[in-house]
Amino acid sequence: MGLTAPTPRTPHVVVFDYGFGNVRSAQRAAARAGADAEITRDYDTAMNADGLLVPGVGAFASCMRGLREARGDWIIGRRLAGGRPVLGICVGMQVLFSRGIEHGEEAEGLDEWPGTVGPLKADVVPHMGWNTVRAPEGSRLFAGTDPGDRFYFVHSYAVHDWTMDTAHSALAPPLVTWATHGEPFVAAVENGALWATQFHPEKSGDAGARLLSNWIETL
Repeated sequence: MGLTAPTPRTPHVVVFDYGFGNVRSAQRAAARAGADAEITRDYDTAMNADGLLVPGVGAFASCMRGLREARGDWIIGRRLAGGRPVLGICVGMQVLFSRGIEHGEEAEGLDEWPGTVGPLKADVVPHMGWNTVRAPEGSRLFAGTDPGDRFYFVHSYAVHDWTMDTAHSALAPPLVTWATHGEPFVAAVENGALWATQFHPEKSGDAGARLLSNWIETL
């Protein structure tokens, strides 16, 4: 009698609900991409999930207040300390940097990466619509996508410089993806267990679905 092949495990993804994200669309997109996805702000559930997805819309400072009130800063920090995957989307990516400056208000970020989120300098702001990106060699996030694929952006602020010093680190250097709207800005980062996108993969059609599938396959 032959052995029965084991049933593939469905990764459990928590879409973190701290009041500042399109949690429903993110949950549906993650489920379509192959995850058992739920929306919650429960501490233990978020800590124990295979993957934590942190969406974000609105002002940097408001998102940071919402994260702290929901203990999201602790959850993200503790998960990363244990090598547990986290994916930030839009402002959920921006808050991972050191600080943000919007309308003259400066707010501290989670400081997982050095850098400042500042205004886009472009003729048309916000940057709203489809744009291509420049992914680096070896990107797992963009595996299976084409250079001409377009992703959906909605933002007026971005990180314009990448200054993380990894010369003396035993870890592989982060992979940084860039896009241009008036000027170059960081469109995505892959850094160990921490990945993030400035664009919305859940609104980016087949290319965005491919990205979410790539992340879920790592869980």
